[in-house]
Amino acid sequence: MSAGSKLQEALAAALVGESRLTGIFDGPPARASFPYAVIDAGSESDWSHKDGEGREVLVALTLWDEEPARLAELADAVEALVGAVSAVGGWQLVSMRMLRRRTVRDVTGPWAAAIDFRARLLAE
Repeated sequence: MSAGSKLQEALAAALVGESRLTGIFDGPPARASFPYAVIDAGSESDWSHKDGEGREVLVALTLWDEEPARLAELADAVEALVGAVSAVGGWQLVSMRMLRRRTVRDVTGPWAAAIDFRARLLAE
């Protein structure tokens, strides 16, 4: 399994600890109640070194909610949970950095907090 897939599993497991989330998905759900999270860790690039395999994985984590105040609190909590991830099956997590965070709203829909991370991993 790819580094991105393993990282996505680890992140989803970490977010289970956030009781305010109604669900954690790997793509836009057909139906879900707010607030929920969508995780995409599919963008990988080589981060290997002389003696081993490595990957740099870009993670797009989006939180959706109808209440902007709750969304901001939830984004803070989720960012802390992601920062605390240390174990990724078969990979050593070297670093996990938040790159950017922004909150936007669809005129006719819910608010979204998009948080992008960069993870660097080495194969064990």
